[in-house]
Amino acid sequence: MAPQNLLELLRSRTVVDCDTMEFEVAKSLGPFTDCTSNQAIAFFELQKPENKKLLQETAETTQNLLRTQDYQDVKFSELAVEVAMVKLQLAIASVVTGFVHVQTNPYHSYGTGEMIQDANRIISIFRNLDPHFNTDRICLKIPSTWEGLQACKFLEREGIRTLATTLFSIEQAALAGEVQCTYVAPYVNELKVHFDAGFTDTNKAHQLCFEIQQYYSKNNLRTKVLPASLTNIDEIMTLAGVDHITISPALLRDLAATAVEGYKVKSLFDGNEQKKSQPTALEFENDESLWRISFTRSGKGEAERKLSQNAEYQICKVRRSLKSSRNTNAIEANSKRSTKRPMRKGSVVNKVYKDLYESNQGAEFE
Repeated sequence: MAPQNLLELLRSRTVVDCDTMEFEVAKSLGPFTDCTSNQAIAFFELQKPENKKLLQETAETTQNLLRTQDYQDVKFSELAVEVAMVKLQLAIASVVTGFVHVQTNPYHSYGTGEMIQDANRIISIFRNLDPHFNTDRICLKIPSTWEGLQACKFLEREGIRTLATTLFSIEQAALAGEVQCTYVAPYVNELKVHFDAGFTDTNKAHQLCFEIQQYYSKNNLRTKVLPASLTNIDEIMTLAGVDHITISPALLRDLAATAVEGYKVKSLFDGNEQKKSQPTALEFENDESLWRISFTRSGKGEAERKLSQNAEYQICKVRRSLKSSRNTNAIEANSKRSTKRPMRKGSVVNKVYKDLYESNQGAEFE
């Protein structure tokens, strides 16, 4: 039977993943292969009343883990966020067939060792929470900095799957392919579009997504392209034919509600007219200086600007939400409570994020 709506049409050409930590979305709008996520998505999911029990369990689990030798070097706030993300993804794992993606701490974007430690700890949390879960289904989202891609290199050699996220240039993609990342996530729009209602990205990365996929194919690299940061269905359908694509709940619903009949937007992957000769393999893996120079020059500095902007916008959004929260006073009142006492919902979700996003060096972006 021919596809009747755009979601069905997209699934006939591309592997569709969900960009959410909401179980009912993954269940009702599926089937999905992978489920992608990040700390900001987790923060807003944890605010929902239906996750009250999960939050209490997160506090208790975190307290118990901190009493063991394996988790002595991590703060309560950082570990609690990771535990909550793992709990959410373990639930969704039952309704997706592929990877569940968990992002390492964005504060560690320029520390290779810290990102490796984060990745191993996240996998350890999965094992602690569900000893029967197949950890081969975990994919770690790691920023496409030089340091992040070196972490990906180490982890992939250890058999741990990685996605190089916040990617804005062919230079980042080339290095990610060299170090054999499982996925790259080119951002079609810079992150500002999701935080500033009046901003429109006039330099969308559709063509970059196409060129990366062609580059990998020509150079026999196994890395798959998984575009992210999409804002409407036309942007999505322009990429029909890409390896994977991750889509937010609202856009998934828009796709499902839009009939194929009469829809006119064409994909970059249709026909040969968009195809152009790709360069031979770029070799950056053993030349940090060359990569940094090439990346800095990419797009007259735009790729580097957008990458550095990523942490700023993720952190500021959560911090502003914390400031406007009804539970702000409760956070302060409970910040020194004994870990033996149970925490209320507001205390858990707000305190752990407050600690994580305000106590680190370099958090003052506003």
